[in-house]
Amino acid sequence: MTEAGPAAALVADLLRDIPDFPQPGVLFKDITPLLADPVATAAAVADLAARHTGEVDLVAGVEARGFIVGALLARELGVGFIPIRKAGKLPAETVSIAYDLEYGTATIEVHADAVAEGQRVLLVDDVLATGGTAAAAWDLLSRVGASVTALDVVIELTALGGRARLGGRRVEALLAV
Repeated sequence: MTEAGPAAALVADLLRDIPDFPQPGVLFKDITPLLADPVATAAAVADLAARHTGEVDLVAGVEARGFIVGALLARELGVGFIPIRKAGKLPAETVSIAYDLEYGTATIEVHADAVAEGQRVLLVDDVLATGGTAAAAWDLLSRVGASVTALDVVIELTALGGRARLGGRRVEALLAV
């Protein structure tokens, strides 16, 4: 687990717990207070970028908070951004994958032409929980020809074991709780 840089303390200070969201029994880790603080957001993005500079051609972010972090990170790295969306939200030809969540099921998709074969793609999301979304997004990117270099998240919920679900894949986190 990684608490790689000075941003880990900022993330910890600005993390908000929302009980019983999106359903009873789930404790949601909310990063919106972090996103509302421009200094903390810049520090978090800089820490993420420092781990991946020169390693990637594109950044892919998972809907919805992964879009925010991913787009900022792509800009910081000087590379393009790929949105991974819920089913039915992308306008061109897509490739999709269905998977289990900790509280239900979901389908995500990406444009079929999102990457050129072998392009190095960094996968980004706000939280790694059980790993279902992360594993599905990684597999989805691989299906369209990406060489996924790593998954990087703002927060890893270690008790939920998401890292194990990703096997030997490279996983980074600004803050592990």
